Amino acid sequence: MNDIRRTVLWVIFGFSMVLLWDKWQVYNGRQATFFPSPVTQTAGASAPPPAHATPAPPPAASAAPAASAPQAPAAAHEAAAAVPVVAHERITVSTDVLRLTFDNEGGSLVGGELLHHQGSQDDPKPFVLLEDDSRHVYVAQTGLIGGPFPTHKTFMRIAPGPHELRDGDQELTVRFESPDLGGVKLVKSYTLKRGAYDVAVRHEVVNTGGTPVSPQLYLQLVRDGNQPDGAVPFYSTFTGPAVYTDAKKYQKITFKDIKEKKVEIPAEATDGYIAMVQHYFATAWLLPDGTPRTLHVNAADVGSPAPDCCYRVQEITPFGELAPGQTKTIEARLFVGPQVEKTLENLAPGLELIKDYGYLTILAKPLYWLLDEIHSVVGNWGWSIVGLVLLLKLAFYWLNAKAYGSMAKMKALNPRIQDLRARLKDKPQQMQQEMMRIYREEKVNPLGGCLPIAIQIPVFIALYWVLLSSVEMRHAPWIGWVTDLSTKDPYFILPILMTLSTLLQTALNPAPPDPMQAKMMWIMPLAFSVMFFMFPAGLVLYWLTNNLLSIAQQWVINTRMGVPPQFHLPKFR
Repeated sequence: MNDIRRTVLWVIFGFSMVLLWDKWQVYNGRQATFFPSPVTQTAGASAPPPAHATPAPPPAASAAPAASAPQAPAAAHEAAAAVPVVAHERITVSTDVLRLTFDNEGGSLVGGELLHHQGSQDDPKPFVLLEDDSRHVYVAQTGLIGGPFPTHKTFMRIAPGPHELRDGDQELTVRFESPDLGGVKLVKSYTLKRGAYDVAVRHEVVNTGGTPVSPQLYLQLVRDGNQPDGAVPFYSTFTGPAVYTDAKKYQKITFKDIKEKKVEIPAEATDGYIAMVQHYFATAWLLPDGTPRTLHVNAADVGSPAPDCCYRVQEITPFGELAPGQTKTIEARLFVGPQVEKTLENLAPGLELIKDYGYLTILAKPLYWLLDEIHSVVGNWGWSIVGLVLLLKLAFYWLNAKAYGSMAKMKALNPRIQDLRARLKDKPQQMQQEMMRIYREEKVNPLGGCLPIAIQIPVFIALYWVLLSSVEMRHAPWIGWVTDLSTKDPYFILPILMTLSTLLQTALNPAPPDPMQAKMMWIMPLAFSVMFFMFPAGLVLYWLTNNLLSIAQQWVINTRMGVPPQFHLPKFR
């Protein structure tokens, strides 16, 4: 009896194991071994296409995508599962001005070198703008949202083609094709042209499923929050995202504001661009005007080992509804290059504003135009700076003559004022009344030397920003030892000459009656000059030229007015 019971239990156990195995097969997507159910096909669905190791070459951009019967979303997922895993791969393509590295993970741009710009004065290698490593992250990415569609994390197949712009060719194209995901295939094409820093980016979306889909395209720039290599801490330049719309114009967003969630940009727009800006160089996504888009700036956790990573500026635009088998395309441009004002103006409205002139853009733009015109004649940016300062001095000659004339009169009256101060030092109110009487009789305005100079200050500050922001100054030589106007003088000759010229200019001015003010008149130029030892040589050359021309003009005006130039040396007793 016990043997029979034991046998029945073993039979039940064995049959249970068979049923479990059968259900396990079904669970893993295979047909049942012992109790197969009849295969029924849903209306409108077709069998998944056969898997293949290498997809067929993509059709031409103008041709309609090849498609048999539309696939239902489930069939599309099965087709995607049948596509073999694509190995991680990066390719580098080159034109005469750009060397770009693309990653087949999302078809993203992860490396960008500017072949006409050196990394540094001592490093002949091209300047690296985009990169993705343990130190820095700065990449351009695109993808689809609105469903389980291809994103910048989807591995894509790279179409065969040339990777270098050959002699005689004017452009080359790099093409990426995603697998079917969510009933959608994304084909992304980058077209690089000879001599151009803007790359045409074509996003072609194919509905390979059996139901309508409404994907949205996102374009984003992601970078870490660190200053670029070689940044100089002694003068401030902006690094970070920027957004331009016709409604709000140009808006810079600091990394600090992003961290503190204080970003205020338009949520929607139909024009403008998004950009990532740093000193001399920038990247920007450009969509055609009239294309609706939403804008976002936020922190992005990309899992990178790079410090302070990362921040993202993004715009999203809809494709609209795609019927089964339908294809739609969105064209965009990606700018990767130097902030050359003429180039930026020709690419998109307002793009030249990424070359940051601060609040004095209205003055800086004509100054840059004049500087560029002078350079087209003399062919040297150092001499162009000298020529521009000379022209500004001529333009403001009348104002300067008024200022120096007033100073000359003050200098002539200085002995009387000093005697007056000595006699009435215990009667300050009477002393002030007597001084004002002398000024009225001699028709001298004590502030007459300050006002004309104050009017010129905004112009010279604007010129400062022109020289600081212009990439043309980068690695531009002047004479002899000055081989790079954008970096400090290696031997500090220009700063020393500028300091001496500042002290000479101070000595030529009439000494203030107040001894404390007289001391400050000497201490301030010295303290101010210390900063210039770390300033770019082009800026120091500009100040030195301005000082020398001011001294020459002051000397001539004083001589003409019969007030021989005198040196007022400091008294620090």
